[in-house]
Amino acid sequence: MSKADVIFTSNMRQIIDSGVDDTDMQVRPHWADGTPAHTRKSFCIVNRYDLSKEFPIITLRRTAFKSAVDELLWIWQKKSNNIHDLKSHIWDSWADETGSIGKAYGYQLGVKHKYKEGEFDQVDRVLYDLKHNPASRRIITNIYVHQDLHEMNLYPCAYSVTFNVCDGKLNAILNQRSNDMAVANNWNVVQYAVLVHMFAQVSGLQVGELVHVIADAHLYDRHIPQVERMLTGSSHPAPKFHINKDITDFYSFTVDDVWLEDYQFEPFAERFEVAI
Repeated sequence: MSKADVIFTSNMRQIIDSGVDDTDMQVRPHWADGTPAHTRKSFCIVNRYDLSKEFPIITLRRTAFKSAVDELLWIWQKKSNNIHDLKSHIWDSWADETGSIGKAYGYQLGVKHKYKEGEFDQVDRVLYDLKHNPASRRIITNIYVHQDLHEMNLYPCAYSVTFNVCDGKLNAILNQRSNDMAVANNWNVVQYAVLVHMFAQVSGLQVGELVHVIADAHLYDRHIPQVERMLTGSSHPAPKFHINKDITDFYSFTVDDVWLEDYQFEPFAERFEVAI
């Protein structure tokens, strides 16, 4: 059984068996038919993944690896906020007629800020510090910018990453205010595991831990029976992660420069409706 499956199953059982329902509260999310999308949730779940030992992708169902990496590069490499730069349609519900999601996600990472060393956007500042100041305790990105929230079509869910180098290994903490656990939990884990691998390689470091901190870990009401069915499936060994070792510049990575070997997964084909 993969470690990612163990963690995922534990999270799901915690939420289903001892989580708190918000059925007595007025909620913002709704289903496509207009019905309020209520949840059962646990507060502050913290998961740790040792990337040097195993790539954290679940096998209880397929996580679309290439699509997850494409979205990661859309945000962190292209620093885009327009869905026309993205191959999947996961952001369509939050885009305007021009394809923009407002001043959110990639837009914030691309804003330049002044430092004594010069002007950097958030991604380039991280890359600079990993090479020149690896002992720094200030290597942080943050896209939850209050002054721009009114111009974001969706407030950032995964909003901050803290990078820390220890004994030549790159570690990261992903902070997430909210996580739709059935739809997006492993998707986000896969993305930021890939990001750590990419940043470590171009900075001359090894990979360490990815720590995922989720403030509001929830399952939507319509997802709970589906998750129960999914958890009855078998787990497979984790696949082997590969990265193109010739890449030394983060901006040179493409979706084809990372891949999985022997990714086995259960044929769970039920679609999880996305609340909007």
